[in-house]
Amino acid sequence: MRLTAAPSPNFGPRVAPPDMIVLHYTGMIDGPAALARLTDPDAKVSAHYLVEEDGRIFALVPEERRAWHAGQSFWRGETDINGVSVGIEIVNPGHELGYRPFPAPQIAAVIDLLGDVRSRWTVPNARILGHSDVAPDRKTDPGELFPWRALADAGHGLWIDPDPAPGAPLGQGDEGLGVLALQSALSRLGYDCARTGRFDASLGVIVAALQRHWRPEAVDGIADGDTRARLMALLRVMDA
Repeated sequence: MRLTAAPSPNFGPRVAPPDMIVLHYTGMIDGPAALARLTDPDAKVSAHYLVEEDGRIFALVPEERRAWHAGQSFWRGETDINGVSVGIEIVNPGHELGYRPFPAPQIAAVIDLLGDVRSRWTVPNARILGHSDVAPDRKTDPGELFPWRALADAGHGLWIDPDPAPGAPLGQGDEGLGVLALQSALSRLGYDCARTGRFDASLGVIVAALQRHWRPEAVDGIADGDTRARLMALLRVMDA
């Protein structure tokens, strides 16, 4: 795997070895614009790596340092995601500038990079996540077009295909034990999900984040039987 050095000044010290990888899309018009921003000291943002659409990989921040990519975020009780993660930016204009499928050479490069990073650090499959997982109220990247299944097939991350499950969908305005069970399961998986027993707008955002990663064909924020089956299957795999 070939890396092109493009050092960013935007980093700080770590307090612990990384045990998580967070994937992003750049959300900018093209790769050069993203690279310029990630290496601009005034921008105060960075990542450890940037992967271009043609598969080129730029090394921006040493993995031993804390890059500034996740912002305010949360996963399984951890609030300093930057401090425990390796951040990978993937060139794509994103939802606001013409979101499109990720080219095969780019995904092949991401898979190679994941294997390389994991050869140095202990990163469980359950801790290979999207920016939208750790910050669902702010972010939607890398989005529903990102091929999480292909990554999992290559040995990186979790993917499940559970049997269809019956059950009435849960959506905004619903209350009761079913909603409380949903909130508890989302919290167990890792999301910052209050256990109120009420399905409000914030819960819908978290459900949509789950779908964006693990049920991308229908991202609607409604916890139907299929969504809940995938959630429970993820918990079983994670806890195995």
